[in-house]
Amino acid sequence: MKRENKVYIIGHKNPDTDSICSAIAYADIKNRTEKGTFVAKRAGQINEETEYVLKRFGVRAPGYLSDAGTQVREIEIHEVKGVPGTISVKKAWESMREQNVVTLPITTEDECLEGLITVSDIAKSYMDAYDSSVMSQAKTQYRSIAETLDGSVIVGNEHGYFVKGRVVIGAFHPDTMENYIHQDDLVILGNRAEDQLCAIEMNASCLVVGLGAKVSRTIQKLAEEMSCVIISTPHDTYTIARLINQSIPIKHLMTRENIICFHTSDMVDTIKEVMKKSRHRDYPILNKKGKYIGTISRRNLISSRKKQLILVDHNEKSQAVDNIDEAEILEIIDHHRLGSLETVSPVMFRNQPVGCTGTIMYQIYQERNLDIPQNIAGLLCAAIISDTLMFRSPTCTPADQAAAEALAKIAGIDIQEFATEMFHAGSNLRDKSAEEIFYQDFKKFIMEDVTFGVGQINSMDAEELTAIRQHLLPHLKSECGKHGIQMVFFMLTNIIDESTELLYYGDQAKELIQAAFPVEADDKSCVLPGVVSRKKQLIPAFMTALQQR
Repeated sequence: MKRENKVYIIGHKNPDTDSICSAIAYADIKNRTEKGTFVAKRAGQINEETEYVLKRFGVRAPGYLSDAGTQVREIEIHEVKGVPGTISVKKAWESMREQNVVTLPITTEDECLEGLITVSDIAKSYMDAYDSSVMSQAKTQYRSIAETLDGSVIVGNEHGYFVKGRVVIGAFHPDTMENYIHQDDLVILGNRAEDQLCAIEMNASCLVVGLGAKVSRTIQKLAEEMSCVIISTPHDTYTIARLINQSIPIKHLMTRENIICFHTSDMVDTIKEVMKKSRHRDYPILNKKGKYIGTISRRNLISSRKKQLILVDHNEKSQAVDNIDEAEILEIIDHHRLGSLETVSPVMFRNQPVGCTGTIMYQIYQERNLDIPQNIAGLLCAAIISDTLMFRSPTCTPADQAAAEALAKIAGIDIQEFATEMFHAGSNLRDKSAEEIFYQDFKKFIMEDVTFGVGQINSMDAEELTAIRQHLLPHLKSECGKHGIQMVFFMLTNIIDESTELLYYGDQAKELIQAAFPVEADDKSCVLPGVVSRKKQLIPAFMTALQQR
């Protein structure tokens, strides 16, 4: 089962509108201009603003990608067909040879895994040569015995089972046979009628007659009366004796307990460690419904490919999807400062000093002479409005405003009206918990020896910001200390007034604010006039203050 090679285009954790919309747009660009399958993904929960934008333009939200490590579903899975536990050892062996495998999964009719049988299990069963009752212990079906011996049941119920007695060979004089044939035994015989008659009279449960010898009507009738099954086979006694144990159902030999199996959602790095300790040849794989779908071996892991990612709207490791080091990064398209991400090999890295990644996407559409679909034009316009606070942010450039106006025309929207609706949707948090509000647009930063986090809510309604303030203030303390964060800040940005009230908590947080800005902070917050951008105003000021310290 070869997996289609996909490239995932993904933004940062706690994604904002730009992160989501740029990923969708770049997937459209790549799928229309390059070979391969490019899929937009998200690294976190979509906020209300972005949800409104996606619904407004009829675009489905990207799927969630929680981890950049390779999952089992992304490597080649060997489609070894599961078999029922009722088939014979002979059929199981033939199936193994046909599929060139050493492990055979035993499954139910609805594909649930019951057990495993290996070549080693079959070999061990042949070494148990002194147990002549193994076939009855395994409850072997008469039809299976006949099929294994290339014969047929000529008397009795082929669907019945050999459940009691031993397997013996009737190679002696009838007088001697009486001493070692017991009731319910299965007896291997030749064409001598007196031997056959003797075995029936000794209440044998089954006769296996070799070399295709004729069995008289008298013997057949007597066998019917005594409920004795007769199987005719073309093989000689030696061959019968060698083959007959292969009729045992594999459920008698299979491993039922402590089976090591993996799920399609398991991470490859995790199962590598399990494989090192167990050293089996093959491992069964179950899908998300717990159904068996195939097997993998160490060879599959050696040849497995890493997830291939294109990153948009970020280049900080702390903001990237978990286990980013396990992935192969192909491209980065961003508009932020250079961050901490490292790549094994050179990548295409496009980083421009504009206010929004959506602006770069607009430029790429122009560069590649691609028509921009109306819905994607709406998404990119929304991204630019959001990131530049409707062109009020100091991060906004003439290129951002020009791109937004061109995109609005394609999308058929009025920027002022649409921005009002979008910002209202993004700040309407009445039904949200403090934690949900806090992480709606939150980013973690590591500078010098300090780790801090900054969240932000933008609104055109001062009363709404006041309500959010009351909701968030008691929550800051509980968030400080999580994920190694020493200080937390939250920006309540008034788009109309072009100012921010900065809430804070943590040791040295107040000192950092006062070192970065010419303000006096109280015990909980301070007002920063003219400050609306986390990226362009707040973070650079914090960086300078930390470096000078």
